[in-house]
Amino acid sequence: AVQRVAEKYRWSISPYYLSLIDDDNKYDPIKLQAIPVAAELMDKGLADPMAEEYTNPAGAITRRYPDRVIINVTNQCAMYCRHCQRRRNIGSDDHHTPRKKLEESIAYIKANPEIRDVLITGGDALLLSDATLHWLLGQLYAVQSVEYVRLGTRVLVTMPQRITDKLVNILRKYAPLYINTQFNHPRELTQESKEACDKLANAGIPLGNQAVLLNGINDDKYVMRLLNQELLRFRVRPYYIFHAKRVVGTTHFNTSIDDGIEIMEYLRGYTSGMAIPTYIINAPKGHGKTPIAPQYLISRGKNSVKIRTWEGKVFDYPNPPTRD
Repeated sequence: AVQRVAEKYRWSISPYYLSLIDDDNKYDPIKLQAIPVAAELMDKGLADPMAEEYTNPAGAITRRYPDRVIINVTNQCAMYCRHCQRRRNIGSDDHHTPRKKLEESIAYIKANPEIRDVLITGGDALLLSDATLHWLLGQLYAVQSVEYVRLGTRVLVTMPQRITDKLVNILRKYAPLYINTQFNHPRELTQESKEACDKLANAGIPLGNQAVLLNGINDDKYVMRLLNQELLRFRVRPYYIFHAKRVVGTTHFNTSIDDGIEIMEYLRGYTSGMAIPTYIINAPKGHGKTPIAPQYLISRGKNSVKIRTWEGKVFDYPNPPTRD
């Protein structure tokens, strides 16, 4: 299966992430994210479910919202996850976005002063060289309207050795700077990853996690609770749980929305609010993130509302009319 899939979809895995695989477990959650399976050859799903190809106004920019943009800086990752939403961009070789395209992206941001938030991603933002990353961050923070920059990376999970003292010393020069990563299972939370997270957190860089809800990997309320609780111990704030997109070659990872709702309802009762991320569905055709949550507001009356608690108990709560 690996060879047949590799003829259609590229795959690569870092030695570090490979070392985490339990070869004796056919359903190992590390293996399922890293090693191709025959199910990828099914042609269900869409190549570009978020219509990113149609939200590219200039350079390497993706823009879906009025005040923020994405800069796609590379197609390279330390590992090509089998559930990748941008597998159409992986191609047959690694390449970084040319400097000219990055300059066009910066010019676009300068020309649109309503843009205040820039996400650098790809691929993996931290697969850029230290020098290129230093240059790009310097250019972005020099734009008057840019208030902060976010980096999207999975190296904290797949290659934590990338978080060197030299890299951290570059990143700490820019503030506010935020890093979002993607831990999907508690087994990924190793001592090596903790040391990488600690380096960044000690440099004053807030860390967030954007898990993906994946069939057979973390679509279990107990697994997700442990993941989010352990993330806080790693100084990483659970930020999002993404409902897996229907990307061609990845639909075997899809769960039902009901599964996600059940997990969110369980988390509300059995862990602290700090450990509860927002469950997100990406609307079709690039129409952005839509938060999905259990329904706790049952009905609205003239002077009260009916609410449901995490235990399923129902109460009336006063709701006086809005003051003029």
